[in-house]
Amino acid sequence: METISVFFNLESLEVAKFYLFGPVKWLDLLVVLMVVDIITGVMKAIKKKDLRSRSALFGYARKIAMFGIIIVANIVDRILDLNGMVATATVLFYMANEILSITENAAHIGLKVPPVIMEKLRGFNQHGPEEQPKSEESEEK
Repeated sequence: METISVFFNLESLEVAKFYLFGPVKWLDLLVVLMVVDIITGVMKAIKKKDLRSRSALFGYARKIAMFGIIIVANIVDRILDLNGMVATATVLFYMANEILSITENAAHIGLKVPPVIMEKLRGFNQHGPEEQPKSEESEEK
């Protein structure tokens, strides 16, 4: 009797990765940054005593959506024959976003962050989507 076994070999995973994401060089580093961001985010939530599964699931869904956007960028690259420029730019943007998030999480959990970077992080927090700077008209009311 013949037994059926399913094994994932590395070659088939590499083919699928190349088909979906194209020749993007920095994708592996983005995955590592995402894992570090998740770990530091959980540590931050534990320290602030604000660990909620709903917030974590939303964050995980955003990270999965990033991969969807990278796949779309790869498709655009193939259609326009741009040799991976759009997908690489997309991955680099998300890498910068992850590095910023890791730095912010590190500051919140008590790791030392250079004062120049802390000042820039405060600037992002003051002018981020949650808190828009007040206009002069809204202050008069």
